[in-house]
Amino acid sequence: MTIIRNIKINSSELFDKDKLPQHLAIIMDGNGRWAERRGLPRSVGHREGAKVVRRIITSCLDFTIPMLTLFAFSTENWKRPKNEITYLLKLFEKVLGREKENLIKNNIKINFIGRLDNLPNSLIEKMKELHESTKENNKLTLNMAVNYGGRTEILDALKSILLKIDHKKLSIEEINEDTIKDNLYTHNLPDPDLLIRTAGEMRISNFMLWQIAYTEFWVTPVFWPDFDENNLIEAIRNFQKRVRKYGGKV
Repeated sequence: MTIIRNIKINSSELFDKDKLPQHLAIIMDGNGRWAERRGLPRSVGHREGAKVVRRIITSCLDFTIPMLTLFAFSTENWKRPKNEITYLLKLFEKVLGREKENLIKNNIKINFIGRLDNLPNSLIEKMKELHESTKENNKLTLNMAVNYGGRTEILDALKSILLKIDHKKLSIEEINEDTIKDNLYTHNLPDPDLLIRTAGEMRISNFMLWQIAYTEFWVTPVFWPDFDENNLIEAIRNFQKRVRKYGGKV
């Protein structure tokens, strides 16, 4: 995830700067299939996918997109073979371990959302360290969804609300949409404007179920290890052509 700076791109030459997504979310799919089609271990696909994260973060910085959320590890991923899970978590911890300097240098704040307490202790400590070290940064907010599931998030939000009712801090009559939003993992984040999914799958895979009610979707058949800046540019240009009605008329 090292940020590699190349020639500075002037986003005003590529996009309408007033219509850039303020929050971009990505379901990074296809690492395993990318590797399998090349006769390689799935671990190679995950390693190559981690390199793409570097490039996309750099592009978001260049394009002045202020928030990026990446679906890194889902609650369903625990169903994968044990050796693949172990590799994924160790790779994630390794990548985070070398990123502190780059995150600070590039003024990036990093958050982690999900059931984080269920992760390995060494990974939890690394995440806490990075969040604390970058919490004052403000050029790009990078949210990593780890051990994350949309249904689990809503379930945890409901438990939190019920506890508040039980402790007389909230009444049933006071519950509204804002109450639910305020108890989600993403309670302090705006909803995504644009959701990109790679590898051609036409589903949301339990990702940000509450938050994407009016998010624009863009799906590409490109596997995540092959996803590049040109694909991101195509997605943003497509997004800028859309008319966002939010259920109303324009």
